[in-house]
Amino acid sequence: MPISLARNWWSLVLRGIVAVLLGLYMLMRPGLTVLVLVGLFSAYALIDGIVALIGAVRAVQAHERWGTLLFEGIAGIGAAVATWFWPHITVLVLIWVIAAWALVTGIFEIVAAIRLRKHITGEWLLALAGIVSVIFGVILIGEPAAGVLAIAVTVSVYALLFGIVMIALGLRLRSWTHRTA
Repeated sequence: MPISLARNWWSLVLRGIVAVLLGLYMLMRPGLTVLVLVGLFSAYALIDGIVALIGAVRAVQAHERWGTLLFEGIAGIGAAVATWFWPHITVLVLIWVIAAWALVTGIFEIVAAIRLRKHITGEWLLALAGIVSVIFGVILIGEPAAGVLAIAVTVSVYALLFGIVMIALGLRLRSWTHRTA
């Protein structure tokens, strides 16, 4: 039985590439203003949410589970819209929005990995991405008064780690899909 996530391995690689590019850009420019940080996060969350929604639509078409992808997509788009339409939000609110997004998507990635382990090996990469997301969210909640520079560095390191793990998972799923085809 083909798995929607495995067939859509490219979406994980795409999400990973966008996250790595965001992380590298932010590391090269750590003095980003809050407004630029809001814009970058909003763009990433929007792309991530759209890709998750595309995965949900494909899962529906394949009569597979789609609820987690739908919720993750809505959460990503909701975070993007909230940060885009209120660009002058305080750093504290921005931290909470990013932390909530990281926690929600991380939990759903862990749940998806647990379900995926019945079908393939290497699901630990998705679980690891989820764990990285949850840890990132907890760190942001625990240190809400961090400065913009610290936030930019933290977000960039998170984006790099998350992106690398998602690329590795996508490529592993691509390999698995070719072996089972």
